Amino acid sequence: MTALPPRLGAGSGPRPEHPAPSAAGILHLGLGNFHRAHQAVYTAAALSAGSDEWGVVGVASRSRAVVDAMQAQDLRYTVAEISPTGASFSVPAVHTDAFVAAEDPERVVGTLADDRIRVVTLTVTEHGYSASPSTGLLDLNDPLIAADLRGGAPQTTIGQLARGLQLRASGSGAPITILSCDNLSENGARTEALVRAFLSELRGTEGAEALAYLDSAVAFPSSMVDRIVPATTPQLRELVAARLGVRDDAPVSAEPFTMWAIEDRFAAARPAWEAGGAVFTDEVGAYEQMKVRLLNGTHSLIAYLGALRGVATISESIADTAVESAALAILRDEYEPSVRFPSGVDVRTYEGQLFERWANHALGHRTAQVGTDGSVKLRQRIPEPALRLLEAGSVPHLIALTVAAYLSCIAPMPGFDPGPHARAMVDPAREELARLADTSTDGRHLAQRVIAELHLFGQDLAEQPTFISRVGELIDTIRRHGVDAAIRDSIAASQAPMTTTGANR
Repeated sequence: MTALPPRLGAGSGPRPEHPAPSAAGILHLGLGNFHRAHQAVYTAAALSAGSDEWGVVGVASRSRAVVDAMQAQDLRYTVAEISPTGASFSVPAVHTDAFVAAEDPERVVGTLADDRIRVVTLTVTEHGYSASPSTGLLDLNDPLIAADLRGGAPQTTIGQLARGLQLRASGSGAPITILSCDNLSENGARTEALVRAFLSELRGTEGAEALAYLDSAVAFPSSMVDRIVPATTPQLRELVAARLGVRDDAPVSAEPFTMWAIEDRFAAARPAWEAGGAVFTDEVGAYEQMKVRLLNGTHSLIAYLGALRGVATISESIADTAVESAALAILRDEYEPSVRFPSGVDVRTYEGQLFERWANHALGHRTAQVGTDGSVKLRQRIPEPALRLLEAGSVPHLIALTVAAYLSCIAPMPGFDPGPHARAMVDPAREELARLADTSTDGRHLAQRVIAELHLFGQDLAEQPTFISRVGELIDTIRRHGVDAAIRDSIAASQAPMTTTGANR
């Protein structure tokens, strides 16, 4: 019988290439794969560059899986950087503690109030900010937000931030920076607005001291993060064991490409993340537009088309010439015109990098993972580019195809089977959308109810009948003739001479 390899830990496996942190200076909310393959790697580089006071207290939202694995491994794990030419491995050891917020929310509040914490970073996904899907404002109808406002141990991220800042304000009042690393437009300003809204909703003058503290000692810079980080698989664990000779129950894989653009507006000291390649810039908005629309928006289209075609991974999807053509068309004709590119970025070079990244078959990035939470993600990606074209008298056929493919995956019309990869997608709106699909007469009816009545993609697109009608047509094409027919239809329509539609506002 073959003996199991020893567990990764301080006494086994590769040694970290950076000094051990002497103290924690960062509280991170959202201890998932992305944080561990992105911000943690940059923090390891910062530790190598000098100050050792930038350890990370990692907080998982609800699941114990990563926390238990990391605690059993002396808070260590492997990052496998995977490309078609091979894999390289590193073991960051930047975390000084890890726990679960849902089990100990008061500990989140107390840690945030600790003077030694000078930066709070967040990767809680777009869904984790408790914002109303239709308005983007704090969702006061959310039962968890309502409970957090009443008092007691806060269960939401916004509640935890607000209560932690309250406690800090009433104590030392030491300055602190809250840095969102999620795919939200103007994520710093959005996070600040949600925290302020929470504090403003507290009874009487309860939130007044904290609001004044925000004015004087708290910064909410924006940032853009970019790295493809797939879900962990048994195959990855086997690869780590074979190559490193240790058992790692919490490894993460990532592509070689990585980018982090950060607004250099901190209330106190910060880590030297530039040692890992982070860019401190006043053009975060341009980086954000470039990434959220060109990478994320096109990525969504590739995922939904691939799932409907029955393929499991992004690389398989983009390998199909029809999907590749659709991706190139949406990228160049519908997203790029809405993007202000950062200084020094060559559009065609960036474009080429995107297709190389999507084609990385060794990474195994699944269409179901990329397509998950589309009701939240697409709202951040499609409205402004679509409205820009509609107001110019042009129909965004490929953006309409993205929405039609998304609805066909998440809320298929009766009698249409979107396949196993679509069914594996998780979406907070799935139940409500499925109910609408089950009672809709055709694709146009469904599109009208979802976009115009439910306002799933915001108020402005709800007032665009040309777009809504086009989405409905493509839902029916997918249902009756298949996704390939819808791709051909969309590309042909996008290449036809423009017919003026007039603004539909």
